[in-house]
Order: sequence, then structure tokens, then C-alpha cells
Amino acid sequence: MEEFFSQMGALGPLLYGAIKALLFLVIGYMAAGWVSRMIRKKVLADPNLDDTLGVFFASIAKWLILAVVVIAVLQVFGFQATSLVAVLGAATLAIGLALQGTLQDIAAGVMIVIFRPFKLGQYVDIAGTAGTVRNLNLFVTELVTPDNVQIVVPNGKVWGSIITNYSAHDTRRVDLTFGIDYGDDADNAMDIILKCAGADERVHKDPEPWVRVVNLGDSSVDITTRLWCAAADYWDLKFAMTKTVKEAFDKEGISIPYPHQVEIQRKG
Repeated sequence: MEEFFSQMGALGPLLYGAIKALLFLVIGYMAAGWVSRMIRKKVLADPNLDDTLGVFFASIAKWLILAVVVIAVLQVFGFQATSLVAVLGAATLAIGLALQGTLQDIAAGVMIVIFRPFKLGQYVDIAGTAGTVRNLNLFVTELVTPDNVQIVVPNGKVWGSIITNYSAHDTRRVDLTFGIDYGDDADNAMDIILKCAGADERVHKDPEPWVRVVNLGDSSVDITTRLWCAAADYWDLKFAMTKTVKEAFDKEGISIPYPHQVEIQRKG
């Protein structure tokens, strides 16, 4: 094939090199994607390995293979590997200054993988942005909000921010506050809340449910209950207990007050 292109004149070798480089790029890109998927698949299939590590190292493998492919393509056009190393060495400072943000993201990604403040699938809050961690690579962390909105955060921003991990522990505490009328029996209301908590299998017996009068408001006596449950049951239990206690209060004649306004009219 090389002889065929050599017969095309001066443009023949250049065209041959371009086609060869294009093939290298296509094959290299496909190989990088295949290796990345294989690493990720192997790690995700092993219960002893953290899924976050698989995703991160798959990203590293992909970018390393692509870097080798680019060097190989440059060699097709006559650039020697030693010359490339010398040029890259001389340009290191300039590249570092120009891409300092990107290099910071890479370093932050490494720190995230080492210290692992969160894992794939966990619900986190990063500097006020909350969502489930879907992906982590060399440069960015991808979150998905409960309403299925994608949020991409540079790793440098992630590592430099306060991270709140709601899924780090197996259990969570549900805090609920109910207001009752000043004319109602507070002890009876607390007993009703405890019965509702005891009837729900998701509420843990240890620590025991906690119920106290915490505040005397302008129009209500506020009762707070603290219940422990599995982290996965947090929202379902919170919504269910709110409904169950409200229905139990209605059945027992305990009212949930709301603010009132009194209008005073003056004659004359």
C-alpha cells in the first residue's frame, strides 16, 4: 500500500501518513474505551472492591492509552519520541501555568480516591449542591439530583468544599416536630407519638424513640420526636410518621393549631 501512495507524487506519502494516523487514532480510541469498560466491569463485579476505585482507575487507564496513541500518531509524521520528551520537558512550566486548574482537578481527584469522603451511589451535599454520586473521573465529579438533573463539579471544587455525606452511615435519625393546642394534654400527645413509632417496624428499638416538649410557641406547644432508622428508610419513615401521627391526633381529639389574627375595630 505504501508503494501505491508513493506513486502519487509528493502528496502520496503525506496522504499515506494521514490515513495511517487516522487508523491509529480510531483503533486507539476504541482500545482505550474497551480497557476502561473492562476495568470498571471487573471492579464493579467484585464485592471486595470499592466501586469508586473502579470508575477512577478506568478513567486513568483510558487517558493513559489515549496519550500513548497521540505519541504514536506524532511519530507517524516523523516526530521522534526522544524529541517529544525534550519538547514536553521544556514546555512543562508553561503547560503547568496554563492548565493549573486542570492539574488541580487531577490532584483533587487522586485525594478523593485516597481518602474517599464519598462513594458511588451515595447521597451527598457539596458546598450546598446535593445529589447522588453517579461518576468520578480524573477531572470532575458527577452528581444527579432527586429530580434527575445532572450536576458536574470540578474535582478541585469538591475537595476544597465542605462535603456532607448523608449515606456514610447505615442509620440516620429522623427528627419530627408536632404542635398541639395549649388546651390539649401534652402527656397524652407524647404517648400517641410513641405508640405510632412503636407500630412502625422501620423504627429502631435501640436507641429508643425520644419524645419531649421542646418549645412553647405563640400558638402551640411544640413536641419533638427523634427516631432512628436505616438510612434507606429515612424519607419514607419521615413522611409516613407525619401522616400517621396527624391521623392519630385527629382520632384522639388533639388539635394541631395554626396562627390566628385578631382584628380590633375602634369606634368614634
